[in-house]
Amino acid sequence: MVRLLILGTGFMAGNHAKAFSEQDGCEVVAAADIDRTGLAAFQQKYGIERGFADIDDALAWGGFDAVANVTPDPVHHPTTMRLIEAGKHVFCEKPLAVNANDAYEMADAIEAAGLVGMVNLSYRNASAIQQARTLVAEGRIGAVRHVEASYLQSWLVGNYWGDWRDTPTFLWRLSEAHGSKGVLGDVGIHIADFASYGADSEIASVSCNLQTFAKAEGDRIGEYVLDANDSAVMNVSYKNGAIGVIHATRFATGYANRLALQVFGTEGAIRVDLDRSATELEICEGADIHTQAWKPIDCGKVATNYVRFVDAVTRGKTVEPSFRRAADLQRVLDTCFESDRTGRRITL
Repeated sequence: MVRLLILGTGFMAGNHAKAFSEQDGCEVVAAADIDRTGLAAFQQKYGIERGFADIDDALAWGGFDAVANVTPDPVHHPTTMRLIEAGKHVFCEKPLAVNANDAYEMADAIEAAGLVGMVNLSYRNASAIQQARTLVAEGRIGAVRHVEASYLQSWLVGNYWGDWRDTPTFLWRLSEAHGSKGVLGDVGIHIADFASYGADSEIASVSCNLQTFAKAEGDRIGEYVLDANDSAVMNVSYKNGAIGVIHATRFATGYANRLALQVFGTEGAIRVDLDRSATELEICEGADIHTQAWKPIDCGKVATNYVRFVDAVTRGKTVEPSFRRAADLQRVLDTCFESDRTGRRITL
């Protein structure tokens, strides 16, 4: 039985509490958060007996094997390093760290300690992207030539998640002073993983353009200076020789949270649209390449990251998505920021 502590009880923590508590091989034994009021409410909602006001108190107790680290992004590094030093396995929310140097330090540390370290790249839970990678690797669409990937949100336009103008949960994501790296820092790791994992090849070079749009008078609402990027466009080359376009925005009017991928090869093409289905993809191959006909493929189901983490801890061996994978992706994002700042194409 894996005894789990949830560190951080904010917006995403509920998903962790529910997913881990539903597993036969896992028991959520405690939660920790500096927000005592939020912590108490979280404990009551999810039936968690023990609560700790900070990581020091939790580690002093020590009655847990693993931690779901759901703290704010800038806190991932210092808290995870403490947990590794204490011999705890870690399942960390994305991004692993706010820069590649910190992420690689975390990956090096957890590997040296022989502990399980995984990152919740949640769209790996979609069987469609898993099957896409398999089909590409098997050569089903021939040699990959072009990749198109997008992550489309529109909460700066529509109010289906609430009005961002008076909601701190959204406002901090628009302000660099509050720890935000914009849409690239928020969902960039998802789309970079999606676009490289699904295409079965790593990104080799990138040219990136970031844009911040005027959204309020004086580009400010209260204490929040609205200076973080709203849209990101990456022109990339892959190690397999393909090229591609990867983009993300919060101004994709008409889309709530759409992640999509198209991989074009010399003998066929694959497209994944998670707005349409997480368990089905479409393929154009054989004679259909002459008529542009697409056919669906049922991809079944795959184990979630939560299930795979508990299994990995039980077996004592890390599986993907690992800290190392997340660090490599953070390097891509760091390179995007550098490319935008310098106006240069950069080889990783």
